[in-house]
Amino acid sequence: MESGVELISGVKDLGGVVIDLQGGNYTITKPIIFPSSGGGNVLVKEGTLRASDSFPTDRYLVELIASTSTHKNSYSNTINLHQTREIYYEAITFRDILFDSRYRGGGISIVDSVRIRINNCFFLHFNTEGILVQRGHETYISNCFLGQHSTVGGDKWEREFSGTAIDIASNDNAITDVAIFSAAIGIVIRGQANMITGVHCYNKATVFGGIGILVKLPGYSQTRIDNCYMDYTSIVLEDPFQVHVTNGFFLGDANIVLKSIRGQIYGLTIVDNMFSGDPNNNVQIVELDGEFSNIDQVVIDRNNVNGMRLKSTVGKLTVARTGSKWVADFSSIMVFPNRINHFHYSFLSQEGPKFLQHSVTNLSNNVVVVESEKPVKGVVSFFVEQ
Repeated sequence: MESGVELISGVKDLGGVVIDLQGGNYTITKPIIFPSSGGGNVLVKEGTLRASDSFPTDRYLVELIASTSTHKNSYSNTINLHQTREIYYEAITFRDILFDSRYRGGGISIVDSVRIRINNCFFLHFNTEGILVQRGHETYISNCFLGQHSTVGGDKWEREFSGTAIDIASNDNAITDVAIFSAAIGIVIRGQANMITGVHCYNKATVFGGIGILVKLPGYSQTRIDNCYMDYTSIVLEDPFQVHVTNGFFLGDANIVLKSIRGQIYGLTIVDNMFSGDPNNNVQIVELDGEFSNIDQVVIDRNNVNGMRLKSTVGKLTVARTGSKWVADFSSIMVFPNRINHFHYSFLSQEGPKFLQHSVTNLSNNVVVVESEKPVKGVVSFFVEQ
């Protein structure tokens, strides 16, 4: 029942109505559609929604889509932080619900909405998306499980997994304490200023073509990924712009792939993560997919590695020899080819004259060469940054 007041301008306050499923198991033949004119201040809780055999394969079990909103695939990849579109839904909470799409469509679709909460829900058997959010902002997804197939990993049909667990084509959202146990893609981010934290992705493994977290919106992404567990499935960042990946655990050769769309990276931080894999596979912890010509403010450092190839934008080497040339080859360590934009070195003469002329004589292909005027037994320590 309407209370006669509004929440955000134009959104009717429905008075805190509670739709209590009372632990029931409901098989539905068509989507549950919230009022096409919009509304807010609603709680839906405690039960199971299942698609019937006749449920449309291109729809969602629950749809928050106003009659004047556009549907999926109309979303532009040039979304801005300050949106001017109308908001139709606000303060709607879904709690303690199992969404079983039975391989017919998706779980829930949210369009042009603000301050929506999906808490302690379970999404199964989706063919498209478990959760799809388009435009609007501040949808909070927490303490949820999502999977196309019921599995605990190592599934013999894993190569066939499809669909996306969570697709966020929106700004200012948060995904926290979520486990994604099967899908081709765990999370797709196509908006700005989103936060992903405490997520465990063990969906389709990267070796089978799966992706754990895909950050799109190249050049605008502004995404934070913190304290996540990437379990045999990787993070892919398209032209990352102000992206932060930290405190993660990457298992089973899971890594971070920087994918070039327009060849630009700006403000990327990948620090304080743990990587573990099979040394026989020779997988890099950070991998380039394509070439980047415009790179600025990138820090990849302080990651620890077991059985994978360490890659960094910071390198340290010490070279000891007797002679007049000391060569430090950072090509196996550095993320970007032929790019050292800062370096310094120290020269320790162990035998020979106290004062010896020496200098850097070459800096190319991530190799630094120091030469002295006379042969000497010496140790040269190098430090470089990209």
